Amino acid sequence: MVKNAVIVPVGAKGGFVVKPAAFTTASGEEAVRRCYRRFVSALLRLTDDRRGGALRRPAGVVCRDDPDPYLVVAADKGTATFSDLANEVSLSLGYWLGDAFASGGSSGYDHKAMGITARGAWESVRGHFRELGIDADAAVLRTVGIGDMSGDVFGNGMLCSQRIALVGAFDHRHVFLDPQPDLERSYAERLRLAGLARSSWGDYDPRTLGPGGGIFPRSAKAIVLTDEVRELLGVEAATLTPEETIRALLSAPVDLLWNGGVGTYVKASSERHADVGDRANDRLRVDGSELRCRVVAEGGNLGLTQRGRIEFARRGGRVNTDAIDNSAGVDCSDHEVNIKILLAGAITSGALEPGARDGLLEEMTEDVARHVLAHNRRQVWALTLASAHAGEAVGAHRRLVAELERQGRLDREVEALPGEKELAARVASGEGFARPELAVLLAYAKIALFEELVASAVPDSPALASELERYFPAPLPERFPGELDEHPLRRQIIATRLANLVVDHGGLTFVNRLVRDTGCHPAAVAAAYVVADRVLGFEELVDAFESAGVGVPLETLITETLGARHVMEGAVRWVLRLSGGQVDIPRMVERYRRGADVVGPALLELLTPEQRRAIEARSEALRSLGLAEPVARASARLQRAGAIFDAVEVAHEQGCNAVAAMATYHVLGSLVGIDWLREALQRLPDEQLADHRAKLALSDEVDRCQRDLTAQVCATLEPAAGAGGESGARSGDGERAPGSRGDGARGDSVARDPSRGDGGTRASVDVAAAAVGATHRLAGERAAGIERLGRLRDDIGSATPRLADVVAAVGALRSVVTGARAG
Repeated sequence: MVKNAVIVPVGAKGGFVVKPAAFTTASGEEAVRRCYRRFVSALLRLTDDRRGGALRRPAGVVCRDDPDPYLVVAADKGTATFSDLANEVSLSLGYWLGDAFASGGSSGYDHKAMGITARGAWESVRGHFRELGIDADAAVLRTVGIGDMSGDVFGNGMLCSQRIALVGAFDHRHVFLDPQPDLERSYAERLRLAGLARSSWGDYDPRTLGPGGGIFPRSAKAIVLTDEVRELLGVEAATLTPEETIRALLSAPVDLLWNGGVGTYVKASSERHADVGDRANDRLRVDGSELRCRVVAEGGNLGLTQRGRIEFARRGGRVNTDAIDNSAGVDCSDHEVNIKILLAGAITSGALEPGARDGLLEEMTEDVARHVLAHNRRQVWALTLASAHAGEAVGAHRRLVAELERQGRLDREVEALPGEKELAARVASGEGFARPELAVLLAYAKIALFEELVASAVPDSPALASELERYFPAPLPERFPGELDEHPLRRQIIATRLANLVVDHGGLTFVNRLVRDTGCHPAAVAAAYVVADRVLGFEELVDAFESAGVGVPLETLITETLGARHVMEGAVRWVLRLSGGQVDIPRMVERYRRGADVVGPALLELLTPEQRRAIEARSEALRSLGLAEPVARASARLQRAGAIFDAVEVAHEQGCNAVAAMATYHVLGSLVGIDWLREALQRLPDEQLADHRAKLALSDEVDRCQRDLTAQVCATLEPAAGAGGESGARSGDGERAPGSRGDGARGDSVARDPSRGDGGTRASVDVAAAAVGATHRLAGERAAGIERLGRLRDDIGSATPRLADVVAAVGALRSVVTGARAG
C-alpha cells in the first residue's frame, strides 16, 4: 500500500507461487508458463469488466464487494518476462484493458532498458548526499552493492554515475572485492557486463580489478584477505569465509550501500532472524546498529526490515524506505497502463491509427521517465523537509498517527511506528520521528487524502482538468483532448496528483492540521490549496528550491521552503474561512489571480521604504547564496504577496482597487506596528496543542485587525482611485462578501488605471500614493493607540515573548481599530 501511494489507483499486491510438482515435467519453464496462464485466466474470470463504457460483473459469481474493474499485472522476479503472456490471456478473454493489463511487455515500457527503477533510487541517493553537502553525481562514492550487473536495479544503478567506486558486492553466486578500483576501467567493465545476457561476477575481467581485488565463489571454504581488503573491511583476520566476508561488506565504512538484489540483509538488534522471514540469509544478516555506511539506497525490495532502517536512521544513517526509493518502477507501469487506456479510446474514436500506437509510446519514453522521476525527487525533498524539523514537529506527527489510527487506516505495530509510551519519551527529549517512520506517514497521509478526494466532488471541478493534462506526457493532451476528458480513471488521476502535490509540498501534517483547526473537510483543504497555489505560484517556487542543487546551502533551501509553506498555509486558511469550506476553485482562482497579476509587478512600489529595503536585501542575500535571481526575488516577495487575498476583498467591499488596498495594507503594517506584532507571534512557542490554538486565534485576530483598518482607509479614498467596471462584489464562493456595498459604483478588485482610455489593467503608483496618504492620516488620528502598541513592543523585545504580553498587544491593536471606526 505505501508504495502504491504515488500511483493511480492505489491498491494492494498479490503473488504467484509455483508448487515444486510443476517442475517434474520435461520442461519446467513451460510448466510454469502454463500455470501462469491458468492463474491469470482465473483471476480475470472473477474480475469486473467494462463493455462499451458500462460495468459488467462476472457471470456466475456472487459479488459482495464494490464494483472494481481495475486489475493489472506488474511482472516481477520470476515472472519478469511474463507480461506478454498475461496480455495474451487478457486479449483472448476480451478484458477491457487489452494489452494494458500487464505493463512492460513487448509493446510497453521496458523497465530494464529504461533503467527507471534504478534511476528513481538514484534520486534518493542524490537527496541523501545533498544533505551531506555532496554532489552524488560528481563525488567519488565508495560503494558496496547487493546484486550483480545482470540485474535490472543493480546493473542500472551501478551505471548511474561514472564516479561510483564499487569496492565490493555479492549475489547468490559470488563475492566481488575491488578495494581500490580504477574508476574509468571498472565503469567500462560494469557497462560491458550489463550488456552481457545472464552475466555474473564470474564474467568480470580480473585484469580490470585494482590492487588487492578478487572475485570468489560463494562455495569457497575461505577467502584470503589482502591488505587492501582488510583495510576496506576494517578487520584483522587473514581469512574469512564467504559468509563472514559478506557480513563484513555489509557493515563496511563506505559512502553508499546499494541494495539491488533479493533478500533481507539488515534487521534491528531487537529482532530475531526468525522475525524476518528470510531463512536463506540468516547467516549473512547484520543489525542496523552495525551498518557503518553513510547512506543506504534500496533499489530492491525488503533489503532491510523497517525496524532495521529505523535503528540505522536513529544512529545518524541516511535511509528512506524501499517504497520511496524504488517507487519509480511501479509509477512507470502506472503511466503505461493509463496511457494505453487513453490511446485505446483514441483508436476507437478514429483519432489514432492502431498501427501508430506503439511508435507513439516509444516516442514518449523519456517524457514518461521525466514525469516519474519528478515524483521521486518531490518525495525525497518532502522527507528532507520533514526530517529537518522532526524534533519540533514530533507532537504534530504524533497527532497524525493517532488520527490515522482512529480512522482505521493505520496499524502502528504493522508499520513499526512507536507506541504512545515511546512517543511521550521522544516528545520530552525533543527527538522526532526517524526518516523511515516519516516515509510511512508520508504514504499514509497521501492515501488518506486520496480516498477523501475521490469520495468528494473536488476532482470534478473544471479547474482541475489541467492536473489531468499534466499527468500525461506530451503530445497526448494536445492530440487527444476528447479522449482525455473521457478517461475512465479521470477522477482517480486528478485525486492522486492533488494528494501527492498537497502532501509533498504542504507537509505530512498539513491537511490534518487544517482539518482540526478549521473543521473543514480534507477535500476542501485540498481545493483551497489549489486556489492559493495558483494565485501565489507556490508549487513553482518549491520545485525551484528542490532543484537548486548542492551549490545552495541546504539550510537556506529548507528555511525558505518552510517559510513559503507558512505563507501558503495562511492563504489556505484564509480561503477556507472566507468560503466556509465550500471552495469554488475556478471562481476563486479567477478572482484573486486577476488581482495578483496586477499588483505583482508593482509590489515593491506599494511598500514602505523600510519594507522595500528588507525585501531587496533578502533577495540579494539569497542570490549571493546561489539561488537564481527569479527564485530569490519570488521567495523574498512571497511574504508580502500573500496579502493579495485581503487586498482583493477589501477592494470589492470598498469600491477601490487592489493596488490601493495592497498599498494601504502594507503601510498600515509598518505604521501601526502590525509587522512587529506578527514577528512576536511567530516567536511564541506552540509545541503543545493548547499553545498552538492560542497562537492561531491571535494570528487570526491580527489578520482581522489589519484587514479592518485597511477597509477603513480605503473607504475614504476618492472614486477616481478605483474606477472600474465589475458590478457587485462577491466572495469566492459566489455569495456577497461581508460588508460589500454590491452596487458596483466604485470599481472592482483589479486595479484599473483611470488615465487609460482602453480600460486596460496595470498597477497605478498614483493610486498607491493616494492610499498611503490616507493611511498616514488615519495613523495620525490614532496616534495614542499606536504609541501604546509601541510601548508594548519595547516591553516584549526580541526574545521569546510571553503569551500574556502578546495577548495584551493584540488587544491594543483591536482598540486602534475600534478607535479608528469611532473617529
